[in-house]
Amino acid sequence: MAKRASSKTKERKRSRPLKSPKTRAAKSQAAKTAKSAARIGTAKAGVMPCLTYRDAPAAVEFLCKAFGFKKKMVVEGDGGSIAHAELTLGNAMVMLGSHKETEYGKLVTTPREVGICTQTIYLIVPKPDAHHDRAKAAGAEIVLPLTTQEYGGRDYTCRDPEGHIWTFGTYDPWA
Repeated sequence: MAKRASSKTKERKRSRPLKSPKTRAAKSQAAKTAKSAARIGTAKAGVMPCLTYRDAPAAVEFLCKAFGFKKKMVVEGDGGSIAHAELTLGNAMVMLGSHKETEYGKLVTTPREVGICTQTIYLIVPKPDAHHDRAKAAGAEIVLPLTTQEYGGRDYTCRDPEGHIWTFGTYDPWA
């Protein structure tokens, strides 16, 4: 026979305040944030370079053709620009967009415009020799040739049409 709830239990249940939609939404967002934070250590990529290009649509096509990136998401902006793009290569991702004259845009520029690149991107690829040949055939400027490094791994370094420096190789510091 099932037990019936006492009248005190019923009163307690009735006396609890109803949660507003805002409270439920805040708790839901907090749960998502906690879940995301817990996932950081297991995310496919915990760091994603963000690049700007003067001709982002051409950059997306070049990066896919030359380096083998896949388009995960491309959001078109005004006037044929790219508002946001996510490109993947294995478990790595880069995000990019068209350069804009915004507060953020004032903080960044393309390497071609300043004459030097102040950072580089390294991506792990299983076959750097074949990757090198593909990139070169697609028009990437090879700035450092294929090299077997003393510390392990084989890689090469190239420049994309707007001056960003990319290194592709087998060295995996996590291995």
